[in-house]
Amino acid sequence: MATQTVFKPWMPDWAIKAVLIFCMLHSMVLLGLYTSNMTYSASFLDVEVEDLQYAMSITYGTFLATILIESRIFKFFPTRNYFMAIYFLAALTFIISAYTHDYVLFIILRMAEGVLMALPWIPLRLLLLTRFKSKNAIIVVFSLTYGTLLIASPFIMNIVVWLLENYDWKYMAYGSAFFQFLCVALVLITFNGHRFQKKTPLYQVDWASFVLVHTAILCGAFVLVYGEKKYWFQSSAIVLATAVTAISSGLFLVRQMLVKRPCFDLKVFRYANLRTGLVLFVLFYISRASLNICHSTMSKVWNWEPVRVANIQYLNALGDLIGIFIGAILLSRAVATRYIFILGFSLMAVYHLWFTFLFVPDVALQDIIFPYILQGVAVGILFVPLVLFTVSSVPAPLAPFSGTVGVTGRFWGSTIGFCLMQNATVFLEQKHYSKFRETIIPERPEIQEQLSRYIQKFQGKGFSFDESSTLAMQQLTGNLRKQGILLSNMEIFTAIGFGLVVLVVLLVFNRHLKQSFDIFKNRIWGS
Repeated sequence: MATQTVFKPWMPDWAIKAVLIFCMLHSMVLLGLYTSNMTYSASFLDVEVEDLQYAMSITYGTFLATILIESRIFKFFPTRNYFMAIYFLAALTFIISAYTHDYVLFIILRMAEGVLMALPWIPLRLLLLTRFKSKNAIIVVFSLTYGTLLIASPFIMNIVVWLLENYDWKYMAYGSAFFQFLCVALVLITFNGHRFQKKTPLYQVDWASFVLVHTAILCGAFVLVYGEKKYWFQSSAIVLATAVTAISSGLFLVRQMLVKRPCFDLKVFRYANLRTGLVLFVLFYISRASLNICHSTMSKVWNWEPVRVANIQYLNALGDLIGIFIGAILLSRAVATRYIFILGFSLMAVYHLWFTFLFVPDVALQDIIFPYILQGVAVGILFVPLVLFTVSSVPAPLAPFSGTVGVTGRFWGSTIGFCLMQNATVFLEQKHYSKFRETIIPERPEIQEQLSRYIQKFQGKGFSFDESSTLAMQQLTGNLRKQGILLSNMEIFTAIGFGLVVLVVLLVFNRHLKQSFDIFKNRIWGS
């Protein structure tokens, strides 16, 4: 069926493109709303920050499981009705969440939002791809869609912070629901009632595979998010989750090998360059996870206000835009993808090694602005080439499955990245704090001098001597904790930076990787 028939004939082409891109932001709102201000969201639901991270993993993991069966669901419904129903249901989940204090119900809603996030994503991208006829259409579409998602995060965070500071939790949810209703209106204006593809029955949807892979994802994410908090395999919950992950994953793989029409064709893993793309995606997201450490330092050590931290993220978004533009230019000019990856990962290594020297008790914005923007540039340069490299690494019939592999790399990379950063941070901070505590000996002259200054400061504010002594010791302890945080951050960033340097060296000299990138270049441009 011609793609043009799903749009109303009087709608100009530029307006159709704008509507499709705007509706894609629906996914970013669903994924990032509650994690834009984890502290507030956690206090509202009376849970820990790890619980909010797991809620995000549930949403993203459900997204990953749903894209395996999304195409058959999309083919069953008329295009306009399909999108309108999704956005209406998304608005409904936000409205319900406005009155939800129960964490279990919140998790159920986040799972539903993961499904609603996945269902329109690929159809919208396919529709947008049909609106571009140039040779570089796929580069333009991927740069627009993924670039919009990358830079949408600071906008969403600033809106959320403003709503939370001036109103409350309910209005944050109401604002998100309004965005979904706006998408409903735009779909109603833009689309007619025709189908984009031939109708297929819903009984062909492989629900069994969906349940198996969804179970494996949720249990695996539980192990990674809560492992450190529950002391890993000393906890029966972690042991059980690990066992369920192994069993459900095994059953899923066996089912894909036995069924006639698998929802995920395992043949894609026969292609070495796809495996390379998967590994690079995981490493990319692990290194990208360190940005949360920067934001945490801004709040906990440098004592910057949430509004300021949110506004500063626009600088990172500017870097994303610059990087996406550079990446698109390099791809359109058929620059070898290996060189693009070398450039991107080199910039990421420079950002980490540069920021290592910026973890000091106090900094000015001008001190961090260049490496902070540089991180965005590196992400922008790498993201779209990584997606295209993974998608194009297999024959055309297997392309949908290679796209799923890319999403898998992004999900597990971000989850593993959170796990590694969390464990490294806790271990290093405890190690440094314990060492610092050993140095607090009241008889030492420098300790007595420092405590005396603090006591005089608090007495000047009207506190009694005993109260001032207690507050002075608390401030000294707090300073030690902050120093432990800074030293831990330095060690983490140094390790990631040198790890990225090793990766760049492998990209430069590894012959297998070079051959993989040459295959990708030939497949895209036929040269």
